[in-house]
Amino acid sequence: MTKLNDLSSVVDFLRTRKSGSANAMGAPGPNPEQLSEILDIAVRVPDHGKLTPWRFILFEGEARAEIGNNFAAQWQHLHPEHGEEGLNFQRGLFMRAPVVIAVVSTAARHAKIPEWEQLLSSAVVCYNLVLAATALGFVAQWQTDWVAYDSEAMAAMGVKGPERVSGLVYVGTATAVLEDRPRPAPQTLLTRWGQP
Repeated sequence: MTKLNDLSSVVDFLRTRKSGSANAMGAPGPNPEQLSEILDIAVRVPDHGKLTPWRFILFEGEARAEIGNNFAAQWQHLHPEHGEEGLNFQRGLFMRAPVVIAVVSTAARHAKIPEWEQLLSSAVVCYNLVLAATALGFVAQWQTDWVAYDSEAMAAMGVKGPERVSGLVYVGTATAVLEDRPRPAPQTLLTRWGQP
C-alpha cells in the first residue's frame, strides 16, 4: 500500500476520492499499526477550545457478531412482524467490513464553545477517518443507520447518556470496482456576496 508523499499526489487523491460500500468490503482490514495511524490522522481536525468533543468505539473480530446479536434483539422488539431474514441482516450489520469505527460526539454545553461547533468537529473526524483509510489503500464508508439513533442500540454499543453517534465508519478491502457518482458543479452552488 502506497502512502501519499507529494503535493500533486495529495491533490490527485482528493480530486478522485470515492467512498467504498460496506456491502462490497472484505478482508483484510487495517492491522493494529495501520489502525493506529488512521486514528492519529483522524484526530487532526479543527477543535475550537481543544475540547476533544468526540471519542471512538472499535468493532472488529468477534465483537462485530456480538453487537449484531444486540441489534437483532432490538430490531425484533421494534419490528416483531419482521422475519428471520431481517434479523439476520441486523446480526450481520457490522460483519460487512473487517473494521467498524463508531465516532461518538461528546459535545456538551460550554461557556465559550457552541455545541454546534463541537458536533461539526466530530463530523470532520468521521471524514478524516475515511480519508486516512483510503490513503492507506483501504476502502471506507461513513454512514449511520438506525443503530446510530436508537437508544437501546446505542447503549449496547457503549454510547453513554447525552452522547450521539456522528458516524459509523466501515473500513476494509474493496471486493468490487468503486463506481463514481455524479458530483455537483461547484459554481452552481456559489454565491458571491454583494453581486446580484
